[in-house]
Amino acid sequence: MRILVINGSPKGERSNTYRLTQAFIAGITEQLGKDAVEVLTVETSKADIRPCLGCFTCWRSEEGSCCLHDDMASVIESRVWADVTIWSFPLYYFSVPGPLKNLIDRQLPMALPFMEERTDGMGNGSHPSRYDMAGKRTVVISTCGFFTSEGNYDGVHSLFDHLCGRGNYEEILCGQGELFRVPELHERTDAYLQRVQHAGSEFAQGGISHETAEGLKELLFPRQTFEAMADASWGISRETGEAEDEAISFTRQMAALYNPASFDGTQRVLEMNYTDRGVSCCIVLGADGATVVTDGSVSPTTSIHTPYTVWQEIAQGKVSGVDALAQHRYSVTGDFDLMMHWDEFFGGGDDDLPGQTATKGSTAAKPPVMLAMLIPWVAFWTAMSISPTMGPMITIIACAVTTLAFSRHERTVYDTLSLAVILGLVAASLAGAPLATLLLVSFIAFGLMWLVSALWFTPLSAYYVKGSYGGDKALRNVIYIQTNRIICLVWGITYLVSAVAAFVAPAATPVISELLPLPAAIFTVVFQRWYPAHVARG
Repeated sequence: MRILVINGSPKGERSNTYRLTQAFIAGITEQLGKDAVEVLTVETSKADIRPCLGCFTCWRSEEGSCCLHDDMASVIESRVWADVTIWSFPLYYFSVPGPLKNLIDRQLPMALPFMEERTDGMGNGSHPSRYDMAGKRTVVISTCGFFTSEGNYDGVHSLFDHLCGRGNYEEILCGQGELFRVPELHERTDAYLQRVQHAGSEFAQGGISHETAEGLKELLFPRQTFEAMADASWGISRETGEAEDEAISFTRQMAALYNPASFDGTQRVLEMNYTDRGVSCCIVLGADGATVVTDGSVSPTTSIHTPYTVWQEIAQGKVSGVDALAQHRYSVTGDFDLMMHWDEFFGGGDDDLPGQTATKGSTAAKPPVMLAMLIPWVAFWTAMSISPTMGPMITIIACAVTTLAFSRHERTVYDTLSLAVILGLVAASLAGAPLATLLLVSFIAFGLMWLVSALWFTPLSAYYVKGSYGGDKALRNVIYIQTNRIICLVWGITYLVSAVAAFVAPAATPVISELLPLPAAIFTVVFQRWYPAHVARG
């Protein structure tokens, strides 16, 4: 496939729209193979293409030669050469940029001067093509600075409907185009670019599907969020019209990402204290949105003390916020709950990224549940203590019911390990092993599972509570992992002590199994809130 890209942006390769175009071509290449795709690019910002003189020399010439000897002749050759022409440009005053309009005007030599009637209902009259353009395809890719493309491309549609015929070209029109140059928002824009790449793959197979085309119309951010970020990005106070510190503008953009749906009735005030700039401002998080206060009139409930450069690196994804915190590059005082649920508060007012909306009937596994791991153990301890005869059967039934009940939940290695150990103990019981020995072994095995997970692997508890802390992302959170590692260590020691106590006083085993976990449970509740905040304070 021979592709001609006409990059109509004055920014050339730095164009936001050009990023979409590159993603689209990547999709085509992915589908057809690198050797099957040839790409030629014309950048209007670098090309020598002068405005049309309207002299019609090209129509009086047998070859269609233009009187202006510049780069346009090679552009026309490339248009004829290409199987696909991609027009890539930003929206300028509801149409195409000036240099690109010059190029379009200078395509006059591609038409013959004779009049003919159009058959597609576009306008009245047209001119036949000088070249055989049958089978050639056109794609229009454009971004604009409004929150949506809807209603802003009337002029572009009219232009390309006349040039190509209504419905004879594919289009990807994206609002909020300036966001593609903001590193801090790469997660959202990268998701959109992945969908554009998928559109390219579909195009290579015949055409962009209706589902994908509709998905490409989804907003990157809700209107209110985008417009608040856009207003703040200029570094000018809307109230006074005066320039404000870069850190304050940055904070306003961060505040625009606040999700009011996260408001739980608790008034929170986040202070951003930029220690290297001597600037401090507060974000008041309320039911209706976030307000930035710079005059010190409000008291913070959570304070982040950070160099501005460090927080920029975090926002741009150059360093993990948790890693930076663990390295003491910034500190947090006050209510740490806000930090633990940061993504819920500053998720941009929309839970789904473009192209990641859950589809109807999705069979994605639910988060793992600790009961799936615990029930086999509890069933074994309880049933075997009550009735050594019926205990094995009751335990087997409990394991089977548990497996079925949690079949739609993600299974962890500890779920599988627990079932294997318990069924092994049941088999030993049926083979005649003494009950006291089996209970002792079970306590040792249970304790070792917690202890080994704490010392060498991902802590057991980390899998089961990750859903409350951002899902799988929590497993990359060093503070989260360290917290769970210590908790698992305590539980492992608790059950190993239980095993020792059961060995020393077998008759007291039921009481020991009931009472010893109580201190560990109290420790878990207190420690999981205290420790992260302790680390954050430095």
